[in-house]
Amino acid sequence: MNNKVILKMEGMCQAFPGVQALEEVGLEVYKGEVLGLVGKNGAGKSTLVRILMGLQTPDAGTITIDGKSYERMASSAALQAGVAYVPQIVNVMDSLSVAENILAGDMPVSRLGLVDWKEVYREAESRLARLGLNLDVRKPAEGLKVAEKTMLAIAKALFGDTKLIILDECTAPLPHADIELLFDFIKSLEGQGVAFIYISHHLEEVFEICDRVTVLRDGLGAGTYQVADLDMDKLAHLIAGEDVKEYERFASAIKDRPVLKIEGLTRRGSYEDIDLVLHEGEVVGLSGLQGCGAEDLAAGLFGMERRGVGSVTINGRPLTARNPKEAFSQGLALLPQDRNKYGMVGLRPVRENVTYTVLDRIRNFLGVIWRKKEESIVDGYIESLGIKTPSREELVRQLSGGNQQKVVFAKLAAVGPSVLVLHEPTTGVDIRAKQDIFKIVDDLASKGSAILVISSKAREQAGICDRVIVMYKGRIVKEFHKGDSGMTPENIVRAIEGEGYDE
Repeated sequence: MNNKVILKMEGMCQAFPGVQALEEVGLEVYKGEVLGLVGKNGAGKSTLVRILMGLQTPDAGTITIDGKSYERMASSAALQAGVAYVPQIVNVMDSLSVAENILAGDMPVSRLGLVDWKEVYREAESRLARLGLNLDVRKPAEGLKVAEKTMLAIAKALFGDTKLIILDECTAPLPHADIELLFDFIKSLEGQGVAFIYISHHLEEVFEICDRVTVLRDGLGAGTYQVADLDMDKLAHLIAGEDVKEYERFASAIKDRPVLKIEGLTRRGSYEDIDLVLHEGEVVGLSGLQGCGAEDLAAGLFGMERRGVGSVTINGRPLTARNPKEAFSQGLALLPQDRNKYGMVGLRPVRENVTYTVLDRIRNFLGVIWRKKEESIVDGYIESLGIKTPSREELVRQLSGGNQQKVVFAKLAAVGPSVLVLHEPTTGVDIRAKQDIFKIVDDLASKGSAILVISSKAREQAGICDRVIVMYKGRIVKEFHKGDSGMTPENIVRAIEGEGYDE
């Protein structure tokens, strides 16, 4: 890092109806540094980034990029100035190939002015190889998993003519090995003078990759600090404005009665001989590397994909669901990893998103919704989960990513399912919101739900789960029990990464 300022934002102010999103906020990024940008959901991070990228016009403030000042930034100007953005929810052009996504807008052409497809594929493969990625560049992007789409977006940003790259919760869907790969690449680019703004709720990542960190709290700047001068507890205190500890369940309400029972479930190429029993009141973690089979298992149980052969029962009845609607009716709910695509309706208000899974409970025999009952349910979850929204009528797409996640969780918690499958439930969620979500998980378990938490976050798994089961290459290979000395984040990570399983 040197002392040359690449980006300076001064006096940024932005108000929305009922919310002062930013008030006199400043930000400064130096050449060749990684600046962490942290804060609770709704602290103003997304608004600040939208202003920088020309997607939002501020009420006041000045932006200076590499010595040139702007009072009103346009998207085209941000790109021309060398600022690239990799969002938390990656949008790729699904109908185009991986290579076309990488080189869109800069496709090599032949002397005749036609696309030189041989050069397109060669250049795309070269760029991915420099990132250590092994993707089929001819493959349509719609066939990629969430982690692969994220890495594709990062690759496109990293190899553009950029001076500053904004990474917004970019590691959320990535396995540990890919996170290390990305961090190594970021560090190598630092040495070449590229600067990064790194937005994350995973504070351990801030200490691993960032040089300095800027903290926002409730739309105000709470200071910029050298990461070397902080520890985890101090940074968490700065973010929340109070002391915050990781949530840990000390008491369980597990009953002997099986709720979910899986026997010999096999789907060729995804998972094999899965035997798993979840009991009433039990919270079980399921973890593994990307492609281990856990994601496919969740989709199969929820009727989004073929389940394969084997037996699955809920409360002693066969699970026959062929689609999510049937899964809901048979007592199983899923919080998906890709909430935008599968978990919410962005163009509808918070109220409707929370209650559309329980309409039968809140309407009379004429089909008319009891508004007071509906509002009571919605307001209860807004309060208990700390959903930051101007009102229950706010469109969900207008909320920050973390608050969107809480809305999706509220929708499922309202159902009170027999089995609740949570796929990366804390993606894009701040440390206080994680506690709120885990308290709801604890509450649902105490009321008899069996909960399966699919996550790669070993520390969270060790804190919230009664058991942690590890999958590797489609098979269950390890099981940890709460109370045993071996159920530590370190041991879970070693198991996830396949220690001792490869021949």
